[in-house]
Amino acid sequence: MTTVSLSQHDINVLEKIKDPESNPAAGIVIDSALPRDPQIVDHSVYERVVERERTIIRTLQAIEMQLSSFQSEDDADKAIESYKSCVSDFGNLISDYPLYASARNNRAQIMRRLYGDGMLLNYTATMPMPLIPQPEQSEKRKAANDTLEDMETAIRLLTPSSPSAPMSAQAARTLSMAHTQRAAIYLRTAKLMSDRQLDLDDSREEATWSRIDFEEAASRDLALGGRYGNQIAKALAVSVNPTAKLCGQMVREAMKKEYGPAFEM
Repeated sequence: MTTVSLSQHDINVLEKIKDPESNPAAGIVIDSALPRDPQIVDHSVYERVVERERTIIRTLQAIEMQLSSFQSEDDADKAIESYKSCVSDFGNLISDYPLYASARNNRAQIMRRLYGDGMLLNYTATMPMPLIPQPEQSEKRKAANDTLEDMETAIRLLTPSSPSAPMSAQAARTLSMAHTQRAAIYLRTAKLMSDRQLDLDDSREEATWSRIDFEEAASRDLALGGRYGNQIAKALAVSVNPTAKLCGQMVREAMKKEYGPAFEM
């Protein structure tokens, strides 16, 4: 059987063509000596903030456990109010510590639970069904705007100053989650745009995006989510990028013509 021998450089070039976001030299540097949050370097302050956050998270976990046994519409309404109370609690925490990215990331997660990943569209009901399947437009727009702003801010607060700058494991996990959460919203929006319309505040850049724009943005966020630790996000990044998929198909066909059936990528 004919075999094809490619140098590591050749392989890296092919990977770059298939995935424009790839970089074989990229990798994060984890330093356990660094503060767990780059914006809150005082350990005692950080512990106080985290304890407040954990208290809210324990409340959320209790709500989730209760949801499985809820039977009536009144029960669902109580759950929604409980979630909104947690959103308010995170708001108070963020007001006291506006540079604490994890609180923003967690608040965004609650908003996704309440309004779903279709919150950027005029009709939000999708699977899994959000707790508020069809809110008033003003409520939904505010929720979408707040959620996107929370994720943007969390990403800005935690992104290292350079690709080689070290970071803590906790910061990397939170940054990965923020990118992956935003990717989930962008990807769901792209998939549902064929029969729904964007419904965003005009101040948001996403208000003018096309389906391909959302897919490409989702792919970038998934790639970064993977870079900072989420391997599932990394694997999904290329599969949802329309440009990368097209390039990958072209490369495979060209290489098969060059090397014959023995070549597989």
